Amino acid sequence: MQTQVPENPVQKNRDAERRAADFNPLVIIAALMVCSYLSANVMAVKVMDLFGTSMLDAGTLIFPFAYMLDDVLAEIWGFKTARKVILLCFLCNVIMMSATAVATLIPSPGYLSENADAFDAVFSYMPRIVVASLCAFLTGELTNAWLMVKIRELTGRRWLWMRTIGSSAVGQVLDSSIFCTIAFAGTVTTHDLLVMIGTLYVVKVAIEAAAGTPIAYAVVGRLRKRFE
Repeated sequence: MQTQVPENPVQKNRDAERRAADFNPLVIIAALMVCSYLSANVMAVKVMDLFGTSMLDAGTLIFPFAYMLDDVLAEIWGFKTARKVILLCFLCNVIMMSATAVATLIPSPGYLSENADAFDAVFSYMPRIVVASLCAFLTGELTNAWLMVKIRELTGRRWLWMRTIGSSAVGQVLDSSIFCTIAFAGTVTTHDLLVMIGTLYVVKVAIEAAAGTPIAYAVVGRLRKRFE
């Protein structure tokens, strides 16, 4: 007596292979978040003049998008997953800083001294700035992800903009305050320190609201269709 095969095993294996070959959206979001954070730290070496009234580092332009991706993680996968990716970003930044710091100590041929000096100028990190950046990132991003989840518990799936902007508004307060205080307290006047914190905060939240939130809507909408 022949045993009937209820399914086509060849087709089943092909379907499994096709699903395995699909690039996991979580991997993409995590990679983009790590890229955004590392790019922001490298770009921070470049200082921008803001209409002659204040100065900002160029990393301010891309850093809000790391918050936007954090919002997407918390919205779709929850706080625990967002926390893991945030810690991954932290670890990647430590590795990059450690590796490039070691590279600045390696001698370079005399005829490449100009290139070596440029490299050293970018990657010779001040310990105080490093500590400020790491502490601000961890505190701000974790708070942002936690608030995204808590606000969603109150609003459900409605008003995504309220969650993205509201959580970022609080997270960026902590991020800007912690970074500027650790990095510059005692080296600038209290007035200049407060102006710096306020300017960083306003610019980052404005970028998040104007550009980050529309992108978050598009990404979250696509991911919901995929998983639901």
